[in-house]
Amino acid sequence: MTDPRTPYPVRVDAALDPSLSRGLWLVKWLLLIPHIVLLLFLWVAFLVVGVIAFFGILFTGRYPRSLFDFNVGVLRWSWRVHYYGYWALGTDRYPPFTLAEVPDYPAHLDVPYPERLSRGLIFVKWFLAIPHYLVLAVFVGGGLWLGTRGGDGNDGWDNGSTAGWSLVGLLVLIAAIVLLFTGRYPKAIFDFVLGMNRWVFRVVAYATLMTDAYPPFRLDMGGPEPALDRGTDAISPKPAPGLS
Repeated sequence: MTDPRTPYPVRVDAALDPSLSRGLWLVKWLLLIPHIVLLLFLWVAFLVVGVIAFFGILFTGRYPRSLFDFNVGVLRWSWRVHYYGYWALGTDRYPPFTLAEVPDYPAHLDVPYPERLSRGLIFVKWFLAIPHYLVLAVFVGGGLWLGTRGGDGNDGWDNGSTAGWSLVGLLVLIAAIVLLFTGRYPKAIFDFVLGMNRWVFRVVAYATLMTDAYPPFRLDMGGPEPALDRGTDAISPKPAPGLS
C-alpha cells in the first residue's frame, strides 16, 4: 500500500505565528497593495516563461533552468503573500520582495528541478488536471487565485470567483474573527487552510509543466511536509503510456 504521506515534489510549508495581532488583518489588504501590483506583472512574466518552457521541453526534454528558477520564485513570492494575507493570515511578518528563498520567513515553497520531462505530457497536462480543477473549485472557487486578483476593486476576502465565497476564504474569515476576540488562531482551521494551499500549488506546478509527477488527491493538513529525497531530486512520475 502506498504511504499516504509519500512526499510530492512541490513542497509547501508554513509555521503559524504564536502571537498574531488581533486587528492587523483589518488593514493587510492595504499593506499588500505593493505586492499585488508587482505580482500582476510577475504572473504575466510567469505565463510568458511557461510558453517558452513548453517549446524548450518539446525540443530538448528539459525545462530551461533559469526559466524554471524564475517561475519557482514567482510561486514562492505568491505563497508568502497569501500566507500573510487573506488566504491564511498565518503570520504578521511582512513578506519580503524577492523571488529567492528566505530561510527565516515562516512560509516556504520549493520545487526541485527536474532533469528530464516528458515531451508528450506537455500537450495533455491541462486535461489530466481537470479532476483537480473540479475538486479545487469546491474549496477555493472558480479561479486560480495566486495573488493576482486583488487589484479588481473587491475586498480582501473575495477570491475572484463569480460563485462568491470560497470555503477557504470563509474559514479564514472565521479564524480572523476568532483571532480578533480571543487572540488565538484555531488550529483546526489553520491545518485545513494550509492543506488546501498545498493542494493548489501542487496542481499549478503540474499544470504549468514544472513536474511530471501527477498531484495526489489528498489533503495534507498542517505541519511540515515529509522530506523529499534530494538524491533523486523528484518523485518518479508515472506518465500516461506512450507519452515519454
